[in-house]
Amino acid sequence: MKMGSSFAFLLAAAGLVWGQNPTPGTHGRFGAAGPRFLGAEAGMPRRVIKGAPFSGDLVTESTQTLADGNRIRQSSTAHLVRDSEGRTRREVSLAGLGALAAGGNAQQVIFINDPVAGANYGLDPLHKTANKSPWAETASGARSPAAAREARRERLGETGYRTAKIEALGGATLEGLQTQGTRTTVTIAAGAIGNAAPIQVVTERWYSPDLRMPVLIRRSDPRSGETVTRLINVSRSEPSPSLFQVPPDFKVTDRPTPHFRAPAGPASE
Repeated sequence: MKMGSSFAFLLAAAGLVWGQNPTPGTHGRFGAAGPRFLGAEAGMPRRVIKGAPFSGDLVTESTQTLADGNRIRQSSTAHLVRDSEGRTRREVSLAGLGALAAGGNAQQVIFINDPVAGANYGLDPLHKTANKSPWAETASGARSPAAAREARRERLGETGYRTAKIEALGGATLEGLQTQGTRTTVTIAAGAIGNAAPIQVVTERWYSPDLRMPVLIRRSDPRSGETVTRLINVSRSEPSPSLFQVPPDFKVTDRPTPHFRAPAGPASE
């Protein structure tokens, strides 16, 4: 299948990987893998956040140790930009979906969310094409850290097969930003998913009130290993308006709203 004709499929697939919420009982629910975790926790949501411009690189590194001691290490980087009006831009690689450009290079895709113009764009720089769809906000406003913690308590809750505990870790300066840390420990009871003993999944989350989003998330799951997502190379300068515009030489195709979930959860709370 040619890249030019398959871009729409890859764009939809990227949205599914970055935005979906895995079903209960899967690794994604209790210890999501790299892209799924990144999208759910520290990506760019369809929520307008004004007055907090920035740019930076979101790096996700995962390490899984196999039973024989062998290790699998993977990493990915996304470049994120947001302006004072709440427009966002995300540049990612589709290498994880097997999308390779000529010469074996990873295919790049750019997502632009523009609440001012009321549109979302998925850009294919290689073929100079763009898919346009209506923009819709999924939640109103950004919640305070205390409200976000309460929301997570309600979401995680206690059931017959799992319990959740959230602890405050105090403050720390990361990438020149003041952050507040929390540690969430989810315990899956023995026998809940065929496990002989309880399973603990631990997530540390360091939230920046200035950016209104996390800048570091570390998750450890004995089933899938450790995943660390951090925002680095942070700049608070106002980005150029051109970053949120489709280049004039791109061919734009109007498409209906995709049938996958937008990034949710505490992405910028």
